[in-house]
Amino acid sequence: MSVQAGPETVDLMDPEVLRDPFGAFARIRERAPLVRAVLPGTGVPVRLVTRYDDVRTVLGDGRFVNDPAHVPGTDARDLRREMLRARGVPEEYARYVLDGILDADGDDHLRLRRLVSRAFTARRVAELRPRVEQIAEDLLDGMTAAAGDGVADLMEHFAYPLPITVICELVGVPGPDRPRWREWGRELFSMRADGMGGVLRDMVGHIGDLIVRRRAEPADDLLTALIRAHDEGGDRLSDTELVTMVLTLVIAGHETTAHLIGNGTAALLAHPDQLALLRREPELMPRAVCELMRWCGPVLMARMRYAAEDVELAGVPVRRGEAVVAVLAAADRDPREFGEPDRLDITRETDGRRERHVGFGHGLHYCLGAALARQEGEVALTALLRRFPDLALAVAPGELERERQQLPSMWRLSRLPLRLTGARKTG
Repeated sequence: MSVQAGPETVDLMDPEVLRDPFGAFARIRERAPLVRAVLPGTGVPVRLVTRYDDVRTVLGDGRFVNDPAHVPGTDARDLRREMLRARGVPEEYARYVLDGILDADGDDHLRLRRLVSRAFTARRVAELRPRVEQIAEDLLDGMTAAAGDGVADLMEHFAYPLPITVICELVGVPGPDRPRWREWGRELFSMRADGMGGVLRDMVGHIGDLIVRRRAEPADDLLTALIRAHDEGGDRLSDTELVTMVLTLVIAGHETTAHLIGNGTAALLAHPDQLALLRREPELMPRAVCELMRWCGPVLMARMRYAAEDVELAGVPVRRGEAVVAVLAAADRDPREFGEPDRLDITRETDGRRERHVGFGHGLHYCLGAALARQEGEVALTALLRRFPDLALAVAPGELERERQQLPSMWRLSRLPLRLTGARKTG
């Protein structure tokens, strides 16, 4: 395959990159430590960083910032803003995707993170486990009832509803409103020019309505706490930051976890030796989820960073203001870090208590909800495998449908049809 738009520039929209990003990025990784690419919709080159150590440097080194406004002495272009503009997103709504916790640097990032971090501590997540387990069992009951000819779509009936229900209960989004969040998430991540602006307008309006309702009727949820921080905390949380925080928590809190569950299930069913081992030794489940996050994690590329000063990375000079993109999918299959990296191995050793993969990121922007996502993955796969001892794909692995995207940043299944023969009763 060709992954180049020119002699040295990777075409991120090459059909082979979109079809098999893990293989394509592996070939790019072995070509050079840094490779140029062009972001669709901007025509501006960025540097792809693909090797494990270099990716961790970009994600963890304070000399790389998220916001180009924090690059001193230059007029660094805000490429993400340009991409949204090219897709018809007005500036009044683009700020709700670009000016929040995911893109804040330094003290602003820490200020925003502190407002919500208590809800995602290991202790708080552990307390949520019984509720997550109950939600999973209820959803599997519904999936069994919905199965026609013994076949049901895991994404529709389980992989999406589980994390949506969990994060919406945590934040304070009422049950009747939750189905809309799945459709909004799908549209946002597809990055289609004909949909993003309208989706953001609808989401911002919906969150505004939620805030009005929760001000009138406070509850024991994150939304109430955020409203209190906004109303009573002076400069702790601005109007835009309040809306953006809710949007970010709900979308990030279900999209990636849904596809961890979907990708992980598909991977296990396509590797019967690993599935059989996990059934024999269910205590391997935490390690299995860690390995699935490494091997088929849903986030292929991290958010763009900018060099705040001249930096040398892997012996290559990166000039102040240049944009770099850390390719997580390439780093997590780098043979410099992982033995037999393309082999799915649920017994793969971790580095003590620290996960070695970078599927949840690294450094100050390490995924806030990583502990919750891991737990939901463990609960979901445990319940699924226990309920259906003869679970099988209803189509060949090569026939699974993936979401079409305008950028190879996510690895997402459209559907995951499963044959549910041999179901066991709960209780």
